[in-house]
This record gives sequence, C-alpha cells and structure tokens, in this order.
Amino acid sequence: MKLRLNLAAAGLAAAFFTSAALADVKVGVLVSATGPAAAIGLPMKNAVPLLPKELAGQKIEYIVLDDGGDPTKSVTNARKLITEDNVDVLVGSSITPTSIPLVDIAGEVKIPLLATVPTMAMVQPMDEKRRWVFKMPQNDSLMAEAIAAHMEKAGVKTVAYIGYNDGYGEGWFAEVDRIFPMHGIKILVKETFARADTSVTGQVLKLMAANADVVFIAASGTPAVLPQKTLRERGFTKQVYQTHGISTMDFIRVGGKDVEGTIFPAGPMTVAAQLDDSNPIKKSAVEFTKAYEEMYKIPMAAFAGHMVDTSRMIEAALPAALAKAKPGTPEFRAALRDALENTKEVVLTHGIMNMTPTNHCGFDERARVMLKIENGQWKII
Repeated sequence: MKLRLNLAAAGLAAAFFTSAALADVKVGVLVSATGPAAAIGLPMKNAVPLLPKELAGQKIEYIVLDDGGDPTKSVTNARKLITEDNVDVLVGSSITPTSIPLVDIAGEVKIPLLATVPTMAMVQPMDEKRRWVFKMPQNDSLMAEAIAAHMEKAGVKTVAYIGYNDGYGEGWFAEVDRIFPMHGIKILVKETFARADTSVTGQVLKLMAANADVVFIAASGTPAVLPQKTLRERGFTKQVYQTHGISTMDFIRVGGKDVEGTIFPAGPMTVAAQLDDSNPIKKSAVEFTKAYEEMYKIPMAAFAGHMVDTSRMIEAALPAALAKAKPGTPEFRAALRDALENTKEVVLTHGIMNMTPTNHCGFDERARVMLKIENGQWKII
C-alpha cells in the first residue's frame, strides 16, 4: 500500500513538473495601432500573427494591447500585462512618448523589455533600470552618422532643423547637434512641432529665412510629411533629409510629389529585395515581406521588422534562460535578461545584433542603408 502511495505521489510530482516545463512563454506586446502613430504601430501589430508560435521548442503566447499613442494608456497596459497576464517579457511600444515610461516599469518589476523605438534614452546611460531594456531599432547616432557622411560628401555646410517636440525629436537633435559639427556642418536654426499639429507655417518660414543648404526633419510616420509639404508649397527647392522614422509607404502615399527626392537612412529590411544576395539579412527579410504582403494585401512597413526582430532575439536567448528557470517566474525573467545581454551575431531583419552589458542595442553599419525616394519608391543610393 505504501509503495502504491509513493508511486502515486511520484506520478503527481512528475505531472506537475511536466506541466511547468510546458508552460507557455508569454510575450506582452504594446503597440500604438490607432491614433496619430497608427502608420507605425499598425504594421507592428500586423506582424504579430506572422510570428512563430514556438521558439526553441517552447510554446509562445503573444498578448497584444493598443495604447492609441497615449503614454498613460501604455503604462496601464504594461501593468495589466504584468499583473494580470503574468507575461515573461514586454515588447514595445511604437513611439517614443509611449515607450519612455516603460523603462521605469521594466526596472521596477524586473522584467525584460524589448523596445521598438530608436530613441537612445531607452538604453543609455546604462543603469539599474535600463539593464532590463534591449532596443531593436538602430540607435539615432548610427543613423545620424550616415546622414552626416552623406551631407559632407554632397558639400553641405549648413542645415535648418525641424523635429518633434517630444522625446523622438529631442533625441535626434541631441545626436545631430553633436555629430554634424564633426563633419563640418553647422545647424543654423532649430524649430519644433507636435505630432498632432495641422500647420507649421511659422516654423517653415524661419527655416527658409535661415537660407541653409538643406533642411533636416526629425519626425516619423505620416506627420513627418507636414513640414516637407509646407516647405514645397512655400517654394523651397533644396534637398530635404529625414530619419528612418519615415520608412512606411504611407509617408509616400500622403506626401506624394512633395516628398520626391527625400534622402534618409533606413534598416536594410526597408529595401530587402534590393540587397545583394550575399547579405545575410536578405533571405529572412524577403521571406517575411512576402508573407506580410500576402496576408494583408498592402506594402510591408519596416516597422513590422522590429517586431520580427524581437521574436528572433527571444529565440536566441531562450535556451540559456530555460536551462535556469521555468516561464512565469521572476527567476525566468532574470535568466532571460541575462541571456539577451549575451546574444552574439544574431541575424535579424534590420541587421546583425551583438549585445553586451554596456550596449543594449548592438547594431553596427550592417544595420543601415541610405535611401532616396524616386518615383514613389525607395532606392538605395
């Protein structure tokens, strides 16, 4: 009788540990799929159904919440995912204002956050809270260096700047204000505007009065069209540069002829089909682009690639994390964080990632190309 009881107990224990081993890894996804940032957030949301439901032999559950571009809603959603859904990792959000507050939450709760905005403040300066944050988009500095090099080669000496009056614009201005002078380029005037503004006439008149060689716009999504459209309507014919935040066909659709000739840096996925066949990024980027466009019957936006890249980073980190702890536990979150920090040469859709304890966005020059809008299409230059 005692032996039977012991066997029964052993069976129950085995069932318990088997159940724990098979527990899904829960990924909480925060996006701005509606509101003024929908051109950025919706492609990210659209990418989720295309992500693998199993990584490294482990089942993955994605829980997606829309913050509508509202930072308060983003915080509410994040806390819901953590406390009610017990997610193992957070992903998002789509724009800087909805993402910056997540850094504090990640550090407070001690949960890995895979950020999907380029703002360097998400991961720098490294501290106790930022050690929980890993950034998928390229650093502003990496892209700003490419822009400055192109300007210098083109003989540009002076720039008129206009950008968002939020963390995105502030982050970009900090980088160009530091990097442009290293290339002999002076910023003559700085203007700002809000994402929801419907007119920037006053700012544009000041930009034009500066008579700089070029205008640089630090904005993203379709609101980035407004300054450029206003410039063209006022007769500005010089070169306009923008950031990789315009990597969506919606920008071209809304801007039309007014955005023709725009020069900007972008992740290689933006023009995956134009990459050399030897580029390790090309195959996976082309495959995802095809799957996305077949599912939604619309052009793929590069922002969707950042969502794919979060999945690939989780896949790379999972074996080491699972060897230390079970999903759904604080120990697993910590183990996943440690594993993410030590990922090397992970091939993503936007570049090759190498994380270190001091660098939580480990992209290099392989994660950027310079593009120009020609006849409503992106072309590598």
